[in-house]
Amino acid sequence: MDLIGAIRKSLTAFVCGIFGFLPIIGLIPALYTVSCWRSVSKHYGKQWNPARRYLLGGVLLATIGLLGSALILVAILFAIAQG
Repeated sequence: MDLIGAIRKSLTAFVCGIFGFLPIIGLIPALYTVSCWRSVSKHYGKQWNPARRYLLGGVLLATIGLLGSALILVAILFAIAQG
């Protein structure tokens, strides 16, 4: 992966991470954000990436969205079990 590809994937991860922040609705963008992060980390490694902060911010937002979705799912399953 070249530098331009890493920058594009980093910015894509940030935008998808913003949408992935929404619980339930943002599951697919959040998973794509994590995929972009893994791809950039694997292929580009420790080299300088000017969009690294966007990549990390997108992954952070996506992770929070995934955790929120998991908590909602657990609450729904708990309510059904109590039911």
